[in-house]
Amino acid sequence: MTTSGKHLTLGIIPARWASTRFPGKPLHPIAGKPLVQHVWERCQLCKNLDDTVIATDDNRIFQAATAFGAKAVMTSANHPTGTDRIAEAAAALTRSGQDASYIINIQGDEPLIDPALIDQLADALHTDPGVAMATAANPITDETLVFDPNVVKCVLALNGDALYFSRSPLPYRRAESPALKLYRHKGIYAYRRDFLQQFITWEPSPLELAESLEQLRALENNARIKVLITDDDSPGVDTLEQAEQIEALLR
Repeated sequence: MTTSGKHLTLGIIPARWASTRFPGKPLHPIAGKPLVQHVWERCQLCKNLDDTVIATDDNRIFQAATAFGAKAVMTSANHPTGTDRIAEAAAALTRSGQDASYIINIQGDEPLIDPALIDQLADALHTDPGVAMATAANPITDETLVFDPNVVKCVLALNGDALYFSRSPLPYRRAESPALKLYRHKGIYAYRRDFLQQFITWEPSPLELAESLEQLRALENNARIKVLITDDDSPGVDTLEQAEQIEALLR
């Protein structure tokens, strides 16, 4: 991992215990290691992260993380969104002397996340001071995913910035548009530190509440979200069945 002087880039992996569909998911063993350890180990391969920290609301996860060598920080169990958990962790790290200029929010349930994608998100902030926030999306190749409300779709401006995110089919295709591409949002975010601090002061927004998508709060407050298009379609783990599929891939 690199050192970038005073402008540190910090990866934070949120890991909460009380997942509705899969309680205790971060510690579920996959190929002999807790799920969250796989994610943390992928982050160790990044070139643009100065450090990686696991942010959790449960002492069992905290103890497991420190046991396999990760830095960990305890956060509240009452955060409405992952971004709020990330912000609390970043504030705690600042108080302890680790003040980062850039924060990468890396989902704790993607054990095959591409380290290069994390580096590219960091680069998006490093190279363009006009970008408050960055995320990623995959081209949709399976048409059935367009109609799946668990698959978040996004539409982009011509410059690659986000216009909107939705669980509904997006956009509505009334006529042929040969150049149109459909994208699936990938739940990884990069923030400038000052923007992250501002984000958590905003009330949950109307579209955010309607879609249950926290990134809409940023758009409704006129923030710019850069979307990187990636071929990394690494699967996340939301169910025990998906965990078993990941284990088969790793083995």
